Amino acid sequence: MSSPVSLLSEQLFQCPVCLDIFTQPVSLPCGHTFCLSCIQTQWITTGSPHCPKCSAVFRAPPELCENSFAGEMVRKIREQRRKIPASACDLCPAVKPSPAVKSCLVCLMSYCEEHVISHAARFSKHTLVQPWRPLEERICRTHERPLELFCRYDQTFVCVLCMDTEHYSHHAITVEREWADRKTKLLKTQSDIQQMIQERMQKTNEIKHSVQIRRENTDREIAASKEVFSALVCCIERSQTEVLKVMEEKQKAAERQAEVLIRQLEMEVTKLKAKESELKQLTCSEDYFHLLQVVPSLSLAPCVNDWSQTTISTRQGLDLLRRAVLQLKEVLKTQIQNITARELESVTQYAVDLTLDPSTANPWLVVSPDGKHVKDGNVEQDVPNIPQRFDTAPCVLAREPLSGGCSYWEVEVANKTAWDLGVAKESVGRKGLVTLSPQDGYWAICLRRGREYRACDRESVLLSLCPQPQRISVFVNYEEGQVSFYDPLSGVHIYSFTGQCFSEKLLAFFNPDMNESGNNKAPLVIRSVSRQAPTAYDGVMI
Repeated sequence: MSSPVSLLSEQLFQCPVCLDIFTQPVSLPCGHTFCLSCIQTQWITTGSPHCPKCSAVFRAPPELCENSFAGEMVRKIREQRRKIPASACDLCPAVKPSPAVKSCLVCLMSYCEEHVISHAARFSKHTLVQPWRPLEERICRTHERPLELFCRYDQTFVCVLCMDTEHYSHHAITVEREWADRKTKLLKTQSDIQQMIQERMQKTNEIKHSVQIRRENTDREIAASKEVFSALVCCIERSQTEVLKVMEEKQKAAERQAEVLIRQLEMEVTKLKAKESELKQLTCSEDYFHLLQVVPSLSLAPCVNDWSQTTISTRQGLDLLRRAVLQLKEVLKTQIQNITARELESVTQYAVDLTLDPSTANPWLVVSPDGKHVKDGNVEQDVPNIPQRFDTAPCVLAREPLSGGCSYWEVEVANKTAWDLGVAKESVGRKGLVTLSPQDGYWAICLRRGREYRACDRESVLLSLCPQPQRISVFVNYEEGQVSFYDPLSGVHIYSFTGQCFSEKLLAFFNPDMNESGNNKAPLVIRSVSRQAPTAYDGVMI
């Protein structure tokens, strides 16, 4: 058997929870030491950070400090344990003892299969347990009785006589039941921990997947941007070369024309100067009789060209430059259309299935049974005036909240003269008039009078849409605070709210507006959108 000194050492470095020597011993502010896993399990099980030894309760989980001294002593105790041979029968010869199968807490001896049968026949009331070394640990030091009970108040093993003395009125149960209860809690805790591990691993995978998708989208956008800028640079360089070449050729042609004109002018100037010299000589002559005879012919000016309308144009280069700018605008427009097409193909992968919530619909609106159509019914319906229902504005919200990630949906708006579409905060007021603006919790665009499109931003923004869209798509990126609108049929970006800060759930918002004597009777229809994986567009993966 173990010596009293080793027994005392093991008891000094024994965890009060698991009743075994410490594993990763840590100390609490109250001074008591426990196994790291034992104290964490206790706090998870009870839901309260406290000391199981002195019942001290902490407001917040305290810092668990490593007890290096206890750790060193535990290491030495474990080394001593490894030197002690396995439990052997105390009645077998010491030369070749048989392994023990049971230990008696009354006799404080261990028995093999043969000797335990004879012992049980003679002492049927003795308590037999699994082989245990040292057996003194299972005996009450005060009453020398087996430690068969567990005091839940003091969290320690006790014997029957202890319950009549210092543990009087304490709640005690059998050791087997205490272990069964703790095992159940430990299994529950283990299951909870496994569940938390799975949830966190799943969330980790989701985050990794989101980062990967974002990386792929970013790479595609970068590639598309490079393609656009490369095309623009090539177009600019080509246009610059062509314009400069044409301008240089025009300049050379103008210079050649100017040289010809200058030579002609110089020849006429020479002719005129000769005529002028001749006239000057004649005017100085005194031979009046001769002069009067030749005056009619001398008074005629030399035959020369009329140069009054002759000019060299200086505007041809600017005209060429203007034409080149117009060509660049057309190229840029085409590239922007390509970008929008890529963008639409990218965001459709976030398509969501939305349905209208009839409990939010204005009494004058009719929502289809499948929750996909809404229109003005021309008749006020008898529905309860509940808090979530719009009572004045002809509006309705979707059932499905948007609280994170990206979402995309499309709405048919054909044959309508007025409508509002977008998203709204879940907490927007439903009673009285509604003002569409981000300050009021709405991010929307609208149509009025069949041709006037506006974005309902801080200040109303007039939109120029040609042709008129027959379908509107909405894309929401919750984390980045973006709400974008597109015409998915023509591939045109309509408007985007960016840099918003969403702090609560959003709901898709629909307003089919009033019937207007049948001019606006067509419904707003939520169209199903098939999720599209990124595809090749114009030779570029997007």
